[in-house]
Amino acid sequence: MKAKTVFFCTACGNETPKWQGRCSACGAWNTIAEQPAEPKSKSGGTRASSGARHPGRAKPLHEVDGSSELRFGTGLGEFDRVLGGGAVRGSLVLVGGAPGVGKSTLLLQICGYIGQNAKILYVTGEESERQLKMRAQRLGVNGGSFYVMAETALDDILDAAGELAPDVMIIDSIQTLYSGAVGASPGSVVQVKECTMSLLQLSKQQGVTVFLVGHVNKEGAIAGPKVLEHMVDCVLYFEGEQASSYRILRAAKNRFGSTNEIGVFEMLDKGLSEVANPSELLLSGRPEAAPGTCVTCVIEGTRPILAEIQALVTASCYNVPRRNANGVEYNRAMMLLAVLEKRSGLRIAANDAYINVIGGLTVDEPSADLAIILALASSFRDKPVREDLVAVGEVGLTGELRPVTGMTMRLAEARRLGFKTVLVPKNAMGKVTVPDGLTVLTARNISEAIAQALS
Repeated sequence: MKAKTVFFCTACGNETPKWQGRCSACGAWNTIAEQPAEPKSKSGGTRASSGARHPGRAKPLHEVDGSSELRFGTGLGEFDRVLGGGAVRGSLVLVGGAPGVGKSTLLLQICGYIGQNAKILYVTGEESERQLKMRAQRLGVNGGSFYVMAETALDDILDAAGELAPDVMIIDSIQTLYSGAVGASPGSVVQVKECTMSLLQLSKQQGVTVFLVGHVNKEGAIAGPKVLEHMVDCVLYFEGEQASSYRILRAAKNRFGSTNEIGVFEMLDKGLSEVANPSELLLSGRPEAAPGTCVTCVIEGTRPILAEIQALVTASCYNVPRRNANGVEYNRAMMLLAVLEKRSGLRIAANDAYINVIGGLTVDEPSADLAIILALASSFRDKPVREDLVAVGEVGLTGELRPVTGMTMRLAEARRLGFKTVLVPKNAMGKVTVPDGLTVLTARNISEAIAQALS
């Protein structure tokens, strides 16, 4: 007798009784995959849901115990910053990233610190215990309350966790686990959902902090059904270019903190090293008196960061000029090019234009608009922006400059890095504290800003 199957959308996890080209829930095309149906228990639920039912009662909110400290440090300040001040006990955290970016290295390094005061179970499904020990020795991670297990069977892992009663559990990776209750291959939609649900129950019922390592598909999203990201408490993305030694950790979802924080690391021979001052890193190697470059200050969560924006405007040899933007949203970059053409009188429509944010940083807030405009104008006129100047401001479609939030923090960061001049919108200095030794220039529109920055 043929086993009963159902169809899943790999983008959103929606189930359908038959195959269809487009998912009726999320609208994605060619994402429907056939998988064996989850076994049903006699009570009507799946094995994962039926096995986790325990008698209980609803409690009033004021009776819930919230006096104990829920967070603990991981030993890496940048990692704690992204998590919202440290890891939360009983939370389920998903860490995703491209192969070789350093996900396993990051989690293995925090074991060296957490293992001094807590019991850790590291489950690896991609390497042997001996290989894991060799990597731990290279990173300087000692023993203590650090237990390792090379296993992919979910039932055996849960049994080991029941005997050991760890405080922290690391699964590397979730796509390698399989449950014997599901007749599907590891990494399939059903297996990933079943294994994650079982680990979620372990986390919430026994207060174990669980870190899951997730693979990334070719589109850059975490592999597996989208419902996987809905089940966990925190989704972290570890990003970095293969040719660069710097890595950026950012949160796409965080139930216990902000999703705007980033952590910056540098990959060295002995593991990841924290970069406590990203501004200095991003500005290192900045050319002197070179046209087409301008510094701005963006805020990532609670941290102000100085970033260098470069632009190149050159005569085009094609009928249709080329446009390219790295680190800046493409449509917004094209809008700023149109504003610069229309409102400042610079005829750049027949020129190729390239915009790049140095260091692999992605700038998505409008405070960088003014710096992009100045970098483009500087390259077009082949005249450098003042070397000690930082530009902060949003640009409107009429060419006017609008203020942005957090101006006091931005000015303080610019002065701390040695800059002496900041160019801001004219009405942005209401209740702003200006640090000693810093000169603030104001402009009402991009024409006035270009005149002052390129003088």
